[in-house]
Parts: sequence; C-alpha cells; structure tokens
Amino acid sequence: MAENINDFGSSEGSTVIPIEEPSGIILDPEEEKVLNAQIKVDERKQSYFTLYRFATKFDWMIMFIGLLFSAGAGAAMPVTTIIFGKMIDFFTQFQLHMMSNDEFQEQINYFALIFVYLAISIFFATYLSISTWVYSGERLTRQIREHYLRAILRQNIAYFDKYGAGEITTRITSDTHLIQDGISEKASLSLQYIAQFISAFIIAFTTSWKMTLVICSFIPYIIIISGIQNKFAAIFTKRGLDSYSRAGIIAEEAISTIRTAVAFGSQKKLSNLYDTYLIEARKEGHKKAVLIGFALGLTLFGIYATYSLAFWFGSTLIISHELTSGQVVNVFFSVIIGAFALANLSTDLQAFSFATGAGSKIFEAIDRVPSIDVASDAGAKFENVEGRIQLKNINFVYPARPEVKILNGVSLDIEAGTTVALVGSSGSGKSTIVSLVLRFYDPVSGEVLLDGHNIKSLNLTWLRRQISLVGQEPVLFNTTIAGNVAHGLIGSVYEHLHDDKKREMIEDACKMANAHDFIMNLPDKYETMVGERGFLLSGGQKQRIAIARAIVKDPKILLLDEATSALDTRSEGIVQDALDKASKGRTTIVIAHRLSTIRNATKIVVMNKGVIVEMGTHKELMDKKGPYFNLVEAQQINQALSTEKNSESQEDEDALFNIKNNKNKNDIPEEDNQITRVITNKSVSSAFLSKQKADIEKGMKHEEDYTTWELLKKIAYINKPEFFMLLVGLLAAIVSGGVYPVFAIIFSSIIQAFSEQGDDLRHEATFWSLMFLVIAGANFFSNMIQQICFGFSGERLTKRIRSMTFASILRQDIAFFDEEEHSVGTLTGQLSLDATHVNGLAGATLGSVLQVVATIIACVIVGLVTGWKLTLVCLCAIPLLVGSGALRMKMQNGFQQKTKKAYEHSAQIACEGAANIRTVAALTREEDLWNIYHNLLNEPMRQGFNNAFLSSTTFAFAQTVNFLINALAFWYGSRLFMDNEYDLKKMFTVFMAIVFGSMSAGRVFAFVPDMAKAKSASATIISLLERVPLIDTWRQNGQKVERVEGHIKFNDVHFRYPTRPKIPVLRGLNLDVKPGQFAALVGPSGCGKSTSIGLLERFYQVTGGSVTIDGMNITTINVNNLREHIALVSQEPSLYDMTIKENILFGCRPGENPSQDDIERVCREANIHEFIVGLPNGYETRVGGKGTQLSGGQKQRIAIARALIRNPKILLLDEATSALDSESEKIVQRALDAAARGRTTLAIAHRLSTIQHADVIFVLKDGKVHEQGTHQELLNLKGTYYMMVQEQHLGESN
Repeated sequence: MAENINDFGSSEGSTVIPIEEPSGIILDPEEEKVLNAQIKVDERKQSYFTLYRFATKFDWMIMFIGLLFSAGAGAAMPVTTIIFGKMIDFFTQFQLHMMSNDEFQEQINYFALIFVYLAISIFFATYLSISTWVYSGERLTRQIREHYLRAILRQNIAYFDKYGAGEITTRITSDTHLIQDGISEKASLSLQYIAQFISAFIIAFTTSWKMTLVICSFIPYIIIISGIQNKFAAIFTKRGLDSYSRAGIIAEEAISTIRTAVAFGSQKKLSNLYDTYLIEARKEGHKKAVLIGFALGLTLFGIYATYSLAFWFGSTLIISHELTSGQVVNVFFSVIIGAFALANLSTDLQAFSFATGAGSKIFEAIDRVPSIDVASDAGAKFENVEGRIQLKNINFVYPARPEVKILNGVSLDIEAGTTVALVGSSGSGKSTIVSLVLRFYDPVSGEVLLDGHNIKSLNLTWLRRQISLVGQEPVLFNTTIAGNVAHGLIGSVYEHLHDDKKREMIEDACKMANAHDFIMNLPDKYETMVGERGFLLSGGQKQRIAIARAIVKDPKILLLDEATSALDTRSEGIVQDALDKASKGRTTIVIAHRLSTIRNATKIVVMNKGVIVEMGTHKELMDKKGPYFNLVEAQQINQALSTEKNSESQEDEDALFNIKNNKNKNDIPEEDNQITRVITNKSVSSAFLSKQKADIEKGMKHEEDYTTWELLKKIAYINKPEFFMLLVGLLAAIVSGGVYPVFAIIFSSIIQAFSEQGDDLRHEATFWSLMFLVIAGANFFSNMIQQICFGFSGERLTKRIRSMTFASILRQDIAFFDEEEHSVGTLTGQLSLDATHVNGLAGATLGSVLQVVATIIACVIVGLVTGWKLTLVCLCAIPLLVGSGALRMKMQNGFQQKTKKAYEHSAQIACEGAANIRTVAALTREEDLWNIYHNLLNEPMRQGFNNAFLSSTTFAFAQTVNFLINALAFWYGSRLFMDNEYDLKKMFTVFMAIVFGSMSAGRVFAFVPDMAKAKSASATIISLLERVPLIDTWRQNGQKVERVEGHIKFNDVHFRYPTRPKIPVLRGLNLDVKPGQFAALVGPSGCGKSTSIGLLERFYQVTGGSVTIDGMNITTINVNNLREHIALVSQEPSLYDMTIKENILFGCRPGENPSQDDIERVCREANIHEFIVGLPNGYETRVGGKGTQLSGGQKQRIAIARALIRNPKILLLDEATSALDSESEKIVQRALDAAARGRTTLAIAHRLSTIQHADVIFVLKDGKVHEQGTHQELLNLKGTYYMMVQEQHLGESN
C-alpha cells in the first residue's frame, strides 16, 4: 500500500534526511515473536529425492519399469564392440587363408543378424525408458506446480513484502522447469550411461586388463583439463553477464523513460554509458574464447595421442600372442564408449543439482504455514455482523522494515454504519489501519475488534468476506468487465446464484458505481476484456469497476484507500458520487489526500507520524484551527469573489447540487465516449496520418521481407572489421574437418598391419601409431585457432550489434514507443537476446557448418577413391546417420523448449495472482485462482504426454540407426572381400570414413544454434537499424537558433495519435503565450493537455495547423536545437540509477560542462540543496533504480534542478505536483514558482490551487480552448473553470 513506499520521512522540512533514522524501537520478546512469525521462513536443505515427494504408487511403478529398461539399453551398447572385434578377426583370418569361404560367409551373416536383433531390442528399451520418465516427470511437476501455487496464495502479506512477486513468478516459471528437467528423461538417461560405463569396462577388463589400464591413462588428463576449463569459463561468463545486466538496466531505464531522454537530448550520453558496460563484457568474452580454444585443442590432442599409444601397445600384445587384432579393437572401442558415457553423465548431473537447488526454495514455501493463515478453518464465524470496528492501543511495525514504527498506541472506535475519514501526510499510518482491519498484518501489541470480538479469534476467510476494499490503484484481472465485478461475489451468499440473477446484480452494482453507462457504450459491453491489469481502460473507468466489484455483494464494511486520487476533477465528481451512494448504511473507512472528498464524513481522524492528533467533524475541526485546518488551508483555493460572494454562494451551491444530481446520459465524461466514436468519412487528420504511415513504411522493410542471403550480406557488412580474423578461422575449420578421413586411412592401415607377422608387424604398427600423433598436433592447432578467431569476432559482433541497436532505438520518435509491439520488455529483450542469436548466422556457426561440410566431402572423396562400390552402398545411409545425430541433439534440447512454451500461459495467471496478492486476499480469490490455474495445466500436460510418447520414438530410432548400418556394411563388405575386390585396408578405410565420418557430422549439429532463431533475430535487428523515424534526431537539417524569446503559439492545431488514428485529440487548438508568461492548461483527462506539451517538444508531428516559437514554425527548426531551449518536468520524474550530481548534469545541453557552483545554484533554486548536503555522501549519493531511494517530493525537486541546469527559455510542467501529499506539494510548488521566473512556463495541473497565480489559464475541452483568462476573470465568467473550482473547493458546506 501507499504507506510502504512513502514511509521514508515524507513530511520533511528542508533539511530532514529521507530515510528515517532507526527510531531505536525496542520490542519486548512477545512483540518480537509476533513480528518474526509473519516473515520467518525455515530454510531447509532438500535432497534430490524430496523432488519425488508427490509421487503416487502408480508413478513409482512406471519409473521402476523405465529404470529397468534404461539399464538394459545402456548395457547393450558396449556389447556391439565384441561383435565388431569378432568381425575384424574373421576378415583377418580369411585374408590369411585360415578360414574357408562358406565358414566366413556363415559367421558374417550370423553376426550381422545379431547386430539387427540388438538394434531392435535397444530401440524398444530406449523408447520405454525415456517415455515412462517423461510421462511421470510431467505428472510430478504438475503436482509440484499446483502445491506451490496453493502454498503461495496461502501466505500472509508480509511474506510478499519480503520476497516480492517477481521472485514467485520466477519460481513458478523457470524453477519448475529446472525440476522437471531433473526428474524426467535425464534421470533415466543417466542410469543408461551408468550401465553403459559399467558394462563397457567389464568387457574391456575381461578381454585384456593390461591394455585397458594403458588406455585409461588418458581419463585423468581429460578430467583435469575440463575441470580447469569449467572453473574459469564460469568466472568469465559470470563477469560478462554481470556487465550485460548492468547495461540492460541502463537500457531498461532509458527506454521506459524515453520521453525524458528525448526531451533532454541525452540519447548520446545514454549510448556512451551503455557502451562502457558492453566493452567490459567483450573483454571477458575474449578471455573465454582463448580459454575454450586452448581447452578444446588440448582435449582433442589428448584423445588422438591416446589412440597412438593404444594401438602401439596393442601391436606388442599381438606379437606376444596375448591378443588377436579383433580383441585389440574390441578393448579400444569399449574404453572409448565407457569414457563417452561418463562425459554424457556429467552434463546430466548438472541438471540434478539445478533441480535440487530449485526444489529447496519451492518446498520451503510449500512447507511454510503462515501465522495469518487463509487456508485454516479455525476461528469463529457469525450469522449477523453489525460492523463496529475498534482499535485498542495498537502498536505496529512492518515486519519487512522493523526499524520504523508506523502506529504508536492508536485507539479508535468506529461505530456501525458510520463513515470515518483518515487524513494526514503520507507515512502517517492511514493505509496501515486499513491493512490491519483486513488482517493483512498483526499488530505487535494491542488488538483490533469487530463487534467486540478480537479479529484473531475469527475465521480469516470469513472476516475478509465481510469487508470490501477499493485501493488507490485499482487492480483488475485479465478477464471481462462482468468477470471482474463477479469476483466481488466470491464467498458471499450470492456466489452460486443462477447466471441471469448474477448478471442483474452485476449491472445494479455498476449502475450504483456510475459505470453502467460507459460500459454499455463499449462495443462488447459487459463482455469487454479489460487487458492485463486493466490497461485497456482509463483510470476513472477502472476505479468505477473496482467500486462496483466492492459493493456488488453488499458488504457490511467498506474500505476506501484513496479511491479517487488518480482522477481529474470531472471523473472524481462522478466517482465520489458513486462512493457516497455506496457507503450508505454500512461502516466505511475512507482515506483521502484530497480533503474535498471527505467533508461529509461522520468523523474525521487526523493522523501524523503514527499517532492520532485530532478527530471530529469537518466543522468542529475547522473551528479548532489545528492540524486539519492547516491541511485544508494548504489545499485551499483562493476564492476571491469578493463582491458577490455571500449573496450568490447559496444559489451556486444549489445549482451545483442540482447539476450533480441530474447527471444524465449526455453528461458522461469525454473519456467514456471516446472508445466508441467511429469515423466514417476520413477527416483531414486521418488522411494525413495514413499518408505519414505509408511514407514511413515505404522506406522501411518489414522483418519478413529479408531473404537469408540478404541478411547474411548485411550481417557480414557489420562484421567487416573482423574479415581477416574470420578468414583465418574458416581455413582452420576446413583443416579440422579434414582430420577425420585421414584418421580413417591410418586406422585401416593399422588393421592391415595387425595381419602381418613379426618385424613387419612391429615396424608398420609403430609407423602408423606415430602418424596418430601427427594428427593430434594438427588437430590441436586447427581447433584452437578456429575457436579463438570465431570467439573474438563473435564477441565483437555482439558488442557492435547491441551498441548500434540501442542507439537506433533511442533515435526513434515517440510514436514508435507507443506501438504495442515496442514495449520496454520487448525492446530490452531484443537488445539482449537478438544480438546473441545473430551470432548464429555469423562466425562460430559458419565455422561449425564448414567443418561438417569439409568432413563429409573429404570422407566421400576418400571413400570413392579407395572403393566406390561399398562407398555408394554406405552413402544411402548417410542421410539417416546425419539426420539421426541431428535429431537426437534436437530432441534433447527440444524436450525442454516444448514444455517451457506450453506452460507460459498458465504461468501468466500465477504471476497475476502473486503480483496483486493484496487484491486477491481482499477478495478471497485464492481458491478461484487455483482452480483456473489447475484447469489451465490440462492442455500443457496433454502436450507433455504427446511429447513423452511421440518424441521418444525419434530419440530411440536415432540411438539404433548405427547398428543397422554396421550390419549392412559388414555384410556387403564380406561379399566384395570374398570376390577378392577388397583387402582389409580398402574395406576398413571405406567403412571408417563413411560410417564414422557421418556419425561425427551428426554430432556437430549440437553446436549449431537454431538458424531459424538467428534469421528472425537478424531480421528484427536489421529492420530496426534501417528504420528512419519521421522526426529524426540524427539529421542535421533545419535551422539552428542561438537564442529564443519564448513566444509560443498554437495555430488551429489538429492532432491524432498515430497509434489511434480514429480518435481526434486536438480539434483546432489555438494558444498564445507571450514571452515570460506563466500559462496554465486545465481540463478533464483526455482533453489534450499533455498532448500539447508533447507537440511543443516535437515528440509528434501535428496533423494539421502549426506550432510556432517566436514566429518560427517548429518543424523548420533543427529538432535537437529546438529541444535545447526547452526543459520538461513531468508527473513522474524519471531519475537514473546514478548519483544525484550525475542525474542533474543529465539536463545539460550537449557540450556544456557546469561547475559544482552551478549545480548547487540550481539545487538552491529547486529547494533541494540543503537536503542533499545533509546526506552522508552529499551530491555523490546514488539514487537507486528509477530514484527509489528518494521520496516523491525529493525526486521531483531533483528533476526540477535537472531542468534548470540547462537554463531553458521555456519550462514545461506536466502535473509536476500531482503525486505528492499537501506538505511535500507546498515545498515543490515553491520551487516551481521560483523556477518559473524570467521564463515562459506552460504548466498542466489537476489541483487548481497550484496555478491560481498564473498570468493566463487556458481551459481545454474536446481538444480546443473553451475559456481563457486569469483566475479571477475565469471565476467571474462562472463557466467550466468556476465549476471545477467549486468541485475542488473545501470550504464549509456542512
């Protein structure tokens, strides 16, 4: 609630430091206990097996079956090496004439069939092991998701103060995916790898323990290298990501406050700041590229060096007749298969540790029983409720901020059926009382009573169902208007009424809340979707729907927390009416900053710093001339109707009263009608807009329009500075690709050598083993160079693209940011993700692709040259081998991607609930939300099951293709062998080149990031880089003006927003503001006040008429030059996450360098210098993201100082004080009045007291000037302005 944010010393004088001194609160142990119980979470270390907590007997059975099959599939893999060894022996014996034709034929056919049988059994075993675990993983994760959401919705509000909705969103989206990843197919695959490892080493050791130990010597080497690599890669990656996230924060702040950035012409400064972080990230990327290059080179060197040692040692064992050549090959491949199984296992183990880590936080929440527990059935429920509320000696501290005492011994008695208003500066404890009545928190001491019962003894859900709340920022949920109002019926006696009856109640509530008429004007009436957080409706409309939702169940107690603060006078009058109607006959507690809204209350309670300073009726308190009187005075509007004041005031009151009561349908505020206005014949403006849009589109390609070739050319152009580096990398990639066929030739030569005898055998084997070392060296250099070159060029490309994209985003005009597809989230996402994806079309990917192509071409050439017949037969299988390798990699990544996508929509609901937990709790919507979520999980779960049963087929097929091809190659090879067309060397050269070459090719697909992603990312980026906005800050054209007088004139200006071309905003606006005048714009929301300021800053192009400064049309002035003479202070001042001094310097004109004295001068003018000097770090104090470390008033005054540092001739104030309480408003208003001296000032205000001294006031209505004059002249006119003053007037009407 508002309180939490503004408790930082809001009613400051000029020297108070904002963060309240810890008030040295000493709580006794009992109070400590109450406080801690609300936020304590027991931290528990969860084990991996806790993740299976919700598994049923059925789940356990399925998982057990899966494990049996996965162990079988794993153990079967190494068995193939025995067959392979046997085959080699048969070929060798046949060549040495130790075997007859028939015998040879028979053995080969027999073992080829065994290959086929093995393939079939591995297919089924793999399929069953994967599908059972994916299936049970889906079921278990769904249970965890549901239990988690239920646990979260059950938590008390203090828990959310501590953890924030963002964390919960992350848990329910990404953390549950991590868990699912750790308990699905990875678990069964891990067992498969373990079984594979064990059976491989059993086979190897039983065949020859000596040779096995020799080959195992390379395992520690590999472990050490990968250990070092992982350690340092993690460090470099983390540092790089930290720099990127800092850059991301700057981008997010800049884009979300784009109007400020553009108004101050600070795009260049922001770009430079962004680039400094990118350069840091790039440095870390370079280190990582060198590290990975070396590690990969050394690993490959080690593997090939081991081949060399193994075959040399094997030859000595053959000479001493300990082994046959087939057994040497058998041991060799067994150890290799076992080692690869271990490597695969290590990546999966990571998934388990992630899952366990994610699980511990989730299960902590599931196991937490809050001290204020909605899910508990305990507590009394009564038939009848009177509605009398008493607070007895309440002391309260927010659990999340125990150092600040909020309520200090507050006692208050609210009689049933009365209306009590709470007023006071922000931070005085008003909203806290509302929270205590709803039992969002428990006081540390004292008690809250309802009809004489302590609310702790009442059932919590029942208690909240007796109360309705309308908050300051009404939260609507993403459903229809009727659906939103119906949320108010949850838990009431009306909840299960027939739909027609319900609809009638909903409509009655909306009529009462003054919302029925505008709803009926909407195209879909009550079925209109309100959008996320209700963003498709205006503030006043949302507020009225929230009121309807609150009163639909006819609650006994109504709580209104600043229910009209967000509205302009006109809407406020209507909503206030609705509230007055709504509070009849029930207990109502009202909080208001605008005192005009509460003068009819039964009792007004004035609070300050957590104590009640006075209470009574409006009249009693005005007569006392105490704190309330001062608050009223601060907001009072000087009504100087001196002459006719008394005689006419009574008639005016009556007239006003009649107008208020006779509001008829034609009197609905402008904003309500706007949505439905449809334009039939195109007006000038809409024709202009469509032409403007066409012009922009003509010069701009859409993302779909680029061909891949065009994109490659454009990306290559951006990557041009790294041309030489890329060239070296590509050459290295071709060399790396050529290693494989050379390996095939050496391998077959060794097999051939093994069939020799005595010295020939020793000599040949030693020679070819040494050749393996040569390959090892070549491989080391080519892979290292390839990795480093592509790593460097990739990092530089990423940096360059991010930097260019960010600059290009800041270059766009404001209309670009109004479009829905250019939200802050989308654009910051594009900056971080797209730049990374583009790398997929650049260096590294090209390198990998080239390496594969080189491998395949070289293998095929070697095969055809050596023996074309077997090559052609094996070639038929290449698509299958390459395809299955690629498929397997895709499946492993795909499982995850698919589930993530499917759960996005349901996560939306969970996030919405967590983010708006106060509204959910007040409406007792917990069960309702959980049910919606539960039903939304059905669809993704169905997809998950499909995933389990369909995708597993392709995965299993990919595992078995190799065996079938081995069988084919051996069988056909034996034919050629018997006809004496081939010898051992020919046969195995072709076999190794084609079969193993294509397998390695399939493997490389793992490194190819999604090309489609890269293509769409490049298209997005290129279309953004090439987009030239209509109002372009990069262009140097237009005249440059040295100094301006500040004479502003609007001549018959027409305007519509480009995103809403059907709705006219300005319809012939004429304004004339003389140099040095203070001019004010007032009027209902939607009449075009802020739009006029936007047009003066040239955020948009006018659609008709002209805006001139000193007689020059602003479209002829250079846009950057124009903005140098203007400064803007807006409603929500946007500060950046840097020091106070840097924030102020942000307002300088380009090329200016103000001294410290200049900075202090403008801070004195802005009435903030004393405050800054009082801070421990003075001007070097960091303000936090969006200035969160400061209160509203302090931020606003720093924004004023920032505007003044450029010494502007024209000062624009857009509602500069609307968000402040009376006290801060006075201080800021003083600063603004001082700032306006000697400049032309254009101010917009809802609170008329802030502009009564203006030189000229323009009252806008329907997009043109309705009345103009000074305050006094307009009052004498007795027109719209007079009415607005009356509505805000706080005089004694009782």
